[in-house]
Amino acid sequence: MGPDMKKVLIITYYWPPTGGSGVQRWVKFSKYLPQYGWQPVIYTPENPEMAAMDHSLENDIPEEAVVVKRHITEFYSVYRKLMGRKDITVKEVNPINSQKKTLKQRLMLMLRGNLFIPDPRVTWVRPSVKFLCKYLKEHPVDVIVSTGPPHSMHLIAMKVAGKTGIPWLADFRDPWTKMFYFKHLCLSKWAERKHQRLEREVLDSADTVVAVSPLVQDEFISMTSTPVELITNGYDEEDFEQVVEPDGYFNVTHTGLFAADGNPELVWQALADKCALDDEFRKMLRIRLVGKTDPQITESIKAAGLGSNLVDLGYQDHSVAVREQKNASLLILPLRKEPEYRATLPGKLFEYLASLRPVLGIGQTDGAMARIINETNAGVVFGWDDKTSVAAYINLCWRQFISPDVQLPETVPDAISRFSRRSLAGRMASLLDSLAQKSRKNPES
Repeated sequence: MGPDMKKVLIITYYWPPTGGSGVQRWVKFSKYLPQYGWQPVIYTPENPEMAAMDHSLENDIPEEAVVVKRHITEFYSVYRKLMGRKDITVKEVNPINSQKKTLKQRLMLMLRGNLFIPDPRVTWVRPSVKFLCKYLKEHPVDVIVSTGPPHSMHLIAMKVAGKTGIPWLADFRDPWTKMFYFKHLCLSKWAERKHQRLEREVLDSADTVVAVSPLVQDEFISMTSTPVELITNGYDEEDFEQVVEPDGYFNVTHTGLFAADGNPELVWQALADKCALDDEFRKMLRIRLVGKTDPQITESIKAAGLGSNLVDLGYQDHSVAVREQKNASLLILPLRKEPEYRATLPGKLFEYLASLRPVLGIGQTDGAMARIINETNAGVVFGWDDKTSVAAYINLCWRQFISPDVQLPETVPDAISRFSRRSLAGRMASLLDSLAQKSRKNPES
C-alpha cells in the first residue's frame, strides 16, 4: 500500500457476493479504488443468508483490501424453521411480490415487515456500532460508505459516523420506501411511518447520497437537502476479454434472477408463433436461462410448446454468465410488472451492453432502462402487451442471424464505455476525495 493511500470503510451485507451485477457493485469498486489512491476496508457478516455465492468474484478483491467479518443473527434462520425449509431460497427468486401467498406466507411477511424494521438484518446494528467504534480508534479511516439494501447497513453507518465524526457516503443500490416490493410487506401504518422516518433520517444525516438510477436520484433530491449524486452500476471490461466462439444456434438468452412477476409471456408466444411457421427457426432456436429462475417461467415456456428449445442452466458463476451473454443472438430483459420499476436500472443491463448483442427489453417504454437502451442504440424496449412489435424485432434478429447482409443498428461505443467499472470507480474515488477533505455535516455534540 502506498504511503499516501487513504482508507474507506465499506459496510456491506454481500461479501463474498452473489453473481448479481448490482450486488457486485462494491467488489468492483474495491477492485479499482486502489488505482485511485483508496484502500478498501470491508465490514461484512461472516454468515450471511444468501441464495448463492459466486466465489469466482473473490479474484477481483485486490490485495490491498482488508476484510473484517463479524457474526450476524438473522430472522431468516427462524423463518426456515417455521416454514419447514432447510433453504429459504429454493422456491422463489423474490418472495416479496404481488403473487398470491398462503396464509403462512402472509403471516411471515407481516412478522418480517412489522417487527424487523427496516429489514431482518436490523439485529446486527447495535453490536456492529459498538464493534466499529472501537475498531476505528485503532484502525482509522478517512470515509465511511454504507451500501444497501439491506438498509440496516445505512443505520450502522449513520450511528458510527455520528459517534466518530468520520464523513459518510450512503450508497443506495435500490430505493427504500419507493422500492417495488415495499407495498407488499403487509406493513401497519406505524411500521410504514417508521420506515419513512428512518429513510429521511439516513438521507438527511449522510454527507453524500449516491443513487444508481437518474429517476431514483430525482426522488431523493426531492426528499432531502443532502447532495445526491448519480453513479450507475456497470460492467467490468476485463470480464469481457474472454473469446467466445458462437455455437451455431439462435440463442435467446436471459441471465441472472428471473422472477415470476416479470414473466414475458408475449416473448414466448411470439417465439412459438414463429416456430409454427418456420421449421428452420424451430430447429435452431434455443432459449437459454442462466441463473436462478422461478418455476412459473419455465412452466410458461413449456406451455407455449417450447420445452424442447429450453436450456435451463440454473445458477452459474459470473464468468459463465458473461460467456452466455456473448454467445447470445438476442438478450431478453423484462422488468417486473410493477409501476415502481420505471425508475429501475437492472444491473445486468450494463453487462448486456458490454456483450454487444441486441437487447429486447420488456417494460415501461419511458423508463430509466429504455432511456439507456435508446441512448446506446443497443436494442429496443417494448410494452408488456406489444406482441406485434416484439415478434417483428425477433424476426429482424433472426434475419440478421441467417444473413450477414441484414444489419442491426450500430451501438454507440462512447455511450456504452461510460458504464465501465474502472471509469465509475474513478468517479466514486473523486467523491471520496471530496468527502475526506470535509468535516462531518451532522457531528454529534
